[in-house]
Amino acid sequence: MFPRLLVACFALAIVGSVVAQSNDSGGRPRSILTKDTALKPIEVETASLPETRIEDRALLRPVIDAPLLTLFRKALTGAMEAHLGAHYHYGSTGPDTFDCSGFVWSSFQEAGVTFQRGPARSYWAQFQPVSDAEKFKFGTLVFFGGRAHVGIVVDEHGFYHSSRHHGVIYSPFNDYWLSRIDGFRRVPLDAMQLSRANVGPAKPTPTMIAVEER
Repeated sequence: MFPRLLVACFALAIVGSVVAQSNDSGGRPRSILTKDTALKPIEVETASLPETRIEDRALLRPVIDAPLLTLFRKALTGAMEAHLGAHYHYGSTGPDTFDCSGFVWSSFQEAGVTFQRGPARSYWAQFQPVSDAEKFKFGTLVFFGGRAHVGIVVDEHGFYHSSRHHGVIYSPFNDYWLSRIDGFRRVPLDAMQLSRANVGPAKPTPTMIAVEER
């Protein structure tokens, strides 16, 4: 009789221990995992960031204030006018000869704006289209001849470019040039580049008669 009672007490002690372990300190039951329990992975829903649209990327660049834009305009104008009369030479970026894309690249470089040097068509592919309001805005690139020729817009009246027959000149937007425009592109400006650029006053405008490339 006594051995049976001892075995029964031992069994009750084991059951009590298991029950105690299945409850937390507050007496609330806790779940017990066994080898028969399938563990379901925790599914975490991750919110992906919306892809930045190309047309919105310009908004992420530092805002360029008006005084810095004024200095950039003076620097780019000075660079273009300093090269007026330079001869055309295919593949050249100056200082005495330029092709059309070399003139554009060199002028922006001197004004503190850097980008990859290439032919006119590469600038068309590299930079974004502009709105109607920006087409004749200072510094916009204008393309002609199947995007094989490029110049820099001054305003609605004319642009600078390196002409194959006349070198670096200023040409007015007359019927001849307006009828040959393929489109416009805008070079993105970087405030940090402009602020570090050695921007000086624009050089005096040389007296020059505009000639057309016909």
